[in-house]
Amino acid sequence: MHYRLSADRTSAPHYIAVEAQLTNITTPTVELQLPAWRPGRYELQHFAKNIQRFAVVDGTGRPLPFWKTTKDRWLVEMGGATELMVHYNYYALLPTPNLLNAGSSFISDTLLYVNPVNLCLYAEGRIDDPCTLELAIPDTWTVACGLKQVNTRTWQADDFYELVDCPLIAAPVMQHVEYSVGDTLFHVWIQGGRRTNGDPTFDADRIIQDFTRFSEKQLALFGEFPERDYHFLTIILPVAYYHGVEHRNSTMLVLGPNDEGEGLYQDLLGVASHELFHAWNIIRIRPTELLPYDFTKENYFPTCFVAEGVTTYYGDLMLRQSGVFDDAAYLKELQVLFKRHFESNGRAFQSLVESSWDLWLDGYEKGVPDRKVSVYHKGAIAALILDLHIRQLTNHTHSLDDVMRQMWQQFGKPFKGYTLGDYREETEAVAGESLGWYYDLCIFGNQPLEMTLNSYLAWVGLQVVYEEPTPDQPGGIRLLELDDEDGRRQRSRWFEGRGVELPSEGPVSLEQPGQNALLN
Repeated sequence: MHYRLSADRTSAPHYIAVEAQLTNITTPTVELQLPAWRPGRYELQHFAKNIQRFAVVDGTGRPLPFWKTTKDRWLVEMGGATELMVHYNYYALLPTPNLLNAGSSFISDTLLYVNPVNLCLYAEGRIDDPCTLELAIPDTWTVACGLKQVNTRTWQADDFYELVDCPLIAAPVMQHVEYSVGDTLFHVWIQGGRRTNGDPTFDADRIIQDFTRFSEKQLALFGEFPERDYHFLTIILPVAYYHGVEHRNSTMLVLGPNDEGEGLYQDLLGVASHELFHAWNIIRIRPTELLPYDFTKENYFPTCFVAEGVTTYYGDLMLRQSGVFDDAAYLKELQVLFKRHFESNGRAFQSLVESSWDLWLDGYEKGVPDRKVSVYHKGAIAALILDLHIRQLTNHTHSLDDVMRQMWQQFGKPFKGYTLGDYREETEAVAGESLGWYYDLCIFGNQPLEMTLNSYLAWVGLQVVYEEPTPDQPGGIRLLELDDEDGRRQRSRWFEGRGVELPSEGPVSLEQPGQNALLN
């Protein structure tokens, strides 16, 4: 399939015109399907609702009869023709103050931002065919994308799965920062990266230093990188926002506001580290239920606590272990994590497995009180408990790192889907014992985790407490450092990686930032 994207000048603003050409057709009919959801967000989004007009012609321009068979599927009668062209448009604007997010598309006079999964359809039976994507944009614009470029305005994908896993940004001006780790070239693209006074939002040298450090740490954990290059595609908005989505050899990040200063840079570090970890965990280490993706319906799976919870845990831990975060910054993020879980749904009825399954039902909305848990927040706490349990059992000679390395070798590298049973088997092999108590409590159960969490936090000199509100303090969950020399030593080994002991730092004052994170 060949796709050509351009601004639709015949309709209202913010429509993207799409031409999709399919050749070498040998069947009497062709079924065309637009995805109903996008990888990284496990809910039906029904992208077809954004299509205003739709027409199909053959290679000579003769209209071909077609009709809808589902909300996002069309059946075309070929009448002997061997080629078809679909002409349609897609409304690329969200009805929100931020207008776009890291999983949407957008078009204006100064920006073309496309997640192909939103607006590129495929032909049934031809999803594995190579795809090409052509952009009708000014010659002076810069394009940031993880696809292979074949000429000045055309990119190529091996199949539809690769195409829809490679978002793009095209704009007149973008900041572009490069750094290398081993044989992998990393690109950081920033669109809208200017403060209102005209200064760049981010310092390029600082990005190179910090991104190199956490990238090196993550590559060291797994031993290799799945791709030859990787792109951090970043859009900076004038309004507050925080969203990231993982992709095959890139991530899409949307952050704001552009004048926030140091807080915005800390947000960039946090979401970038999280999404990079996904390059292994979910992009390649993928649940068997998602391999391959079925874009027509829900793809239920019980292990999103691995895909997102483990990734949330490691996103910040990699920043601490690489030295990008100091103790104070990491403990601050831990406190935010604990507050989000224990203050919002620490007594929820569902287990992690049940909430993983029900992502397709209401996973991305508030839902009814005390029903579900966050696979991100509770999943990260469950990962922390497991990591500290293995470290305590083995005096830091083994950890959750070993589990993820084994998951990479056994499932990610050969790109073979894993089951919940596979993950449990790998965790128990590394622990060297049955972890029935852990799975019954943390994964399959809905019992409160405060006591279990605190028993492991105490080993590293930390404790979670609940403080009553006062006139001067809002109260709630707070993470405290204990006056425990052995705990500080164990914490240093955890923070710096196994077998490393460094002097502990002084007391840390922790405050919760006001902005919530939205990650995929």
